[in-house]
Amino acid sequence: MGLDDDAREYHRRDPPGKIEISTTKPTNTQRDLSLAYSPGVAAPCLDIAEDPEAAFEYTAKGNLVAVVSNGSAVLGLGDIGAQASKPVMEGKGVLFKRFADIDVFDIELDIDEVEPFCTAVSAMEPTFGGINLEDIKAPECFEIEERLREEMDIPVFHDDQHGTAIISGAALLNAADVVDKELADLEIVFSGAGASALASARFYVSLGVKPENITMCDSSGIITTARADAGEVNEYKRDFARDVEGGDLADAIAGADVFVGLSVGGIVSQEMVRSMADDPIIFAMANPDPEITYEDAKSARDDTVIMATGRSDYPNMVNNVLGFPFLFRGALDVRATEINEEMKTAAAEALAELARKDVPDAVVKAYGDDPLQFGPDYVIPKPLDPRVLFEVAPKVAEAAMDSGCARSEIDAERYRERLEARLGKSREMMRVVLNKAKSDPKRIALAEGTDEKMIRAAYQIAEQGIAEPVLLGDAESIRGTARRLGLTFDPEIVDPDERDVTAYGDQLYDLRKRKGITRREAGELVQRDTNYLGSVMVKAGDADALLTGLTHHYPSALRPPLQVIGSAEDTDTVAGVYMLTFKNRVVFCADTTVNQDPDAETLAEITRHTAELARRFNVEPRAAMLSYSNFGSVDNAGTRQSRDAVSLLHDDPAVDFPVDGEMQADTAVVEEILTGTYDFSDLDEAANVLVFPNLESGNIGYKLLQRLGGAEAIGPMLVGMDEPVHVLQRGDEVKDIVNLAGVAVVDAQE
Repeated sequence: MGLDDDAREYHRRDPPGKIEISTTKPTNTQRDLSLAYSPGVAAPCLDIAEDPEAAFEYTAKGNLVAVVSNGSAVLGLGDIGAQASKPVMEGKGVLFKRFADIDVFDIELDIDEVEPFCTAVSAMEPTFGGINLEDIKAPECFEIEERLREEMDIPVFHDDQHGTAIISGAALLNAADVVDKELADLEIVFSGAGASALASARFYVSLGVKPENITMCDSSGIITTARADAGEVNEYKRDFARDVEGGDLADAIAGADVFVGLSVGGIVSQEMVRSMADDPIIFAMANPDPEITYEDAKSARDDTVIMATGRSDYPNMVNNVLGFPFLFRGALDVRATEINEEMKTAAAEALAELARKDVPDAVVKAYGDDPLQFGPDYVIPKPLDPRVLFEVAPKVAEAAMDSGCARSEIDAERYRERLEARLGKSREMMRVVLNKAKSDPKRIALAEGTDEKMIRAAYQIAEQGIAEPVLLGDAESIRGTARRLGLTFDPEIVDPDERDVTAYGDQLYDLRKRKGITRREAGELVQRDTNYLGSVMVKAGDADALLTGLTHHYPSALRPPLQVIGSAEDTDTVAGVYMLTFKNRVVFCADTTVNQDPDAETLAEITRHTAELARRFNVEPRAAMLSYSNFGSVDNAGTRQSRDAVSLLHDDPAVDFPVDGEMQADTAVVEEILTGTYDFSDLDEAANVLVFPNLESGNIGYKLLQRLGGAEAIGPMLVGMDEPVHVLQRGDEVKDIVNLAGVAVVDAQE
């Protein structure tokens, strides 16, 4: 089947469409229903009648946006009418929810006239926290937005106008910087004079472009004052009429620094590109076919050509999804009365700044593993970059507060953390640890210091104040990679070829001389193997923690720290733990990486260590020893082992958390089974520490939860070591390294 048929099947699959309504409060009992509806609902109703602002407290209004259209100018389809536009408006709702966790009702109005359209939308103000106007033709869209902004006390935003303006404006800020030109000096030519073109031109002026440097062309050519005086252009185009001779697009583009295309495909030739000023900036944003193809624009000349389109298959995609979800998120969260120029500018500047930062591995993978680094082919972030939410929305919210249109105040740092939590429970949990780490950063040795991911992680660790990274390896290679990546930091590097590491070799010899290592071998190990070098540095107190394993098999990466650092004084057990986060639940799974067939004593130690780890994340542990037996339903050597581990823990006066077992996995995690069938259990809530009976089951279990249960996994976190050591999995991403660095710092603090 072709794309069209696939899309039809996608939309008609049961249930039809792309959105649904779901409840957010319990509705299981008669009491639940009496609270949700009659008679309980009367209380919040009366409060709102007394104070309308209470609607934001008692209802979904504060997170509800209306996407409103009459279908008169649907992108790529034209005037198809209100009913036919509904799949597009539902799709817009999907984007709001997916990128900013904003709920949407799509409203399709079969109204073409401005007056009744405004009357209908204005009457909906009690329902919504904001209005997103969509796919309404010009010039009516201008009057509709202006009137609704005046009449309504909630944000009204016409995305077709301002979305493109904000995103392309961010790209313009960075493109001008790349080619070393000032915005005030740019000569800009527009092809197209519709809603998005006019809004973009106005927005560029607010960013610093001079109005007299903007030339706008419509289908009849350059918009001149002569045409305006003759009544050939409407009042909105008239603002950009220039006192110049008439001509066509080719005349206008000659000598221009910037071309902005919001018209039709294929109207710009290579010759026209060659006529532009040095290092031209070309935003060819007609969809689906740009005014000139990426290949033709780039090959037209030999100097730097910065090219942006509206397509995902080329660099620098100008996509409105980078704007509207995050503008509304920031506006809703401070109960703004409007989305003003200051908020739009803040969004553009935040997007521009984000494009200059190191790009997460997950984003790179999502776009085909091609390098993404600030420069001519990357002046705007990618739509799937999750950081856009907590980089842009806070700036928008701050701008709303500073400009006086916010009805509530927020703390910027705490707000950022709330936004991160919307992206998943794992971010919320890691924020707890990272905040602890930042309160007292420690020195972390990064064993594989020449690896690009380690260098990028070191940059982020230092920039965020999580730790003081120490990169181990060839200094020239590390500095060269940092320069190539554009990372402006000067990390501490321990290069055995540049620094005398004899003392570390002597210490390794003292530790292992009765275990088969000679003095010469010890010296060679710290010289050539950064796992041994890093382990001895931690043992000597020259580093507080060690991260390794990114380019090694887990056992080979773990062996040096086990030999040099060893387990803590009060235990012989080291174990690997994964923290798995679901939407509203966190579980710690142990042991998933180290002990193949633990005995009862080892299982008890693993449980103690994992409980301590949970508390570092501010989680009070409730531990379950997992088995295929429930409290003696099967009696053999395997089930007795878990049962005996529970007895050891119950007899230990230092164990101050509930633990029980042996029990099946569903018994451990389903509260109704625990409190119903097994009401004698020491656990009165579902377990959040799951201790598997052996390595095989632990590894299988956590991977099934991750892949089929949709959990996010953080780890493996090594517990039971005498000093903080964490062994990464081969292929881990930069964010995984940063997360484990935070865990290591908190380990070192404690």
